[in-house]
Amino acid sequence: MVKPGYKQTEVGVIPEDWDCCRISETTARNPNSIKIGPFGSQLHRKYLTKTGYKVYGQANVYERDMTIGERYISKDYFDELRSCEIKSGDFLISMMGTIGKCMIVPEYVPNGIIDSHLIRIRFNPSKIFPEFILQLFGSRIVSDQAQLLSVGGIMDGLSSNIIKNIFLPVPKEINEQRAIAEALSDVDALIAALDKLIAKKRAVKTAAMQQLLTGRIRLPGFSGEWLEKPLGEIANIIMGQSPSSSFYNNKAIGLPLIQGNADINNRKTIIRNYTSQVTKRCSDGDIILSVRAPVGEVAKANFDACVGRGVCAISYPNEYLYHYLIFLEPHWSKFSTGSTFDSVNSDVMKSLIIRLPNDIKEQEAIARILDDIDTEISDMETRREKTHAVKQGMLQELLTGKTRLLD
Repeated sequence: MVKPGYKQTEVGVIPEDWDCCRISETTARNPNSIKIGPFGSQLHRKYLTKTGYKVYGQANVYERDMTIGERYISKDYFDELRSCEIKSGDFLISMMGTIGKCMIVPEYVPNGIIDSHLIRIRFNPSKIFPEFILQLFGSRIVSDQAQLLSVGGIMDGLSSNIIKNIFLPVPKEINEQRAIAEALSDVDALIAALDKLIAKKRAVKTAAMQQLLTGRIRLPGFSGEWLEKPLGEIANIIMGQSPSSSFYNNKAIGLPLIQGNADINNRKTIIRNYTSQVTKRCSDGDIILSVRAPVGEVAKANFDACVGRGVCAISYPNEYLYHYLIFLEPHWSKFSTGSTFDSVNSDVMKSLIIRLPNDIKEQEAIARILDDIDTEISDMETRREKTHAVKQGMLQELLTGKTRLLD
């Protein structure tokens, strides 16, 4: 039963004083309000020039950056394709890939046209605040409809027909659309700020590893020599061995199975399958390193598990080696072997040279600093995930009118 003040529509329950209309009903009144860029031979290589009027494509929308790309056409050819021109305030949608990749053309963008992978929409400015539609395209309200309207239910691309027939819940008052868009944009700005902080902290971690794990900078109180030792001499290495698939199960019989990178997320092991045939075993806290493509990726075991042939388990008394192996990740390609996919064997693993302080306490001190940075990054990532969750809740509340910002 719909509560008073609300109505049932094609997009669900919305306030009575909102409209539910197709995108085609929200555009300016001209035949080119919804336009796809020129197809095929119209943008053949022979028509492209080194300078002139720019041709904009999916990359510009994906990155929301109009400076990307170096395709141009002459003025005469631009005049022929002027119906595909972009202007400040135009709404662009990528036709391929994940639904929701869209942008509003900023001011002072160089003159140009869209290519055949973009759809341009010009909304009626008396009815639509474009930033409100930008938020709708990031919600399931739009993506679920696009999925249903696509051929066979497979969402591998858009068309102008799909776009025209998508229903939008729209407050009649532009000011309410603006208030909703601004509230959601504030959360987007917070997420973007967190992304920048995380990127900066990761750069700090990289710099700290380069200094501390090579001995270029020594921590106060330490001055002893550093050693270069084969990994096989300083750590216990267990090369994985895959059990028979007939012993796999999802009923928690036996031990979790760590086969490869599919069983790792954010440098931590995850459980996808169990095996009752335990071939090779790792312990909670062991380093897990992939030995098949991509070689060298590092994680930590969060539980006792069976290790398959795609990984090896390494045990070491402190966290220094864990960070050192992460430091080596970009350099593993030179150890790879095999014609079908990259891999390393036990001999390569055992002979890998590790540089480390002779003093265990110095190893531990270096590891603590890097652990602290990892903790800060993890805390920021958790905050970002929570903010994403808040944004999803706000989308559901604000874009359907369950929560009103204006009377």
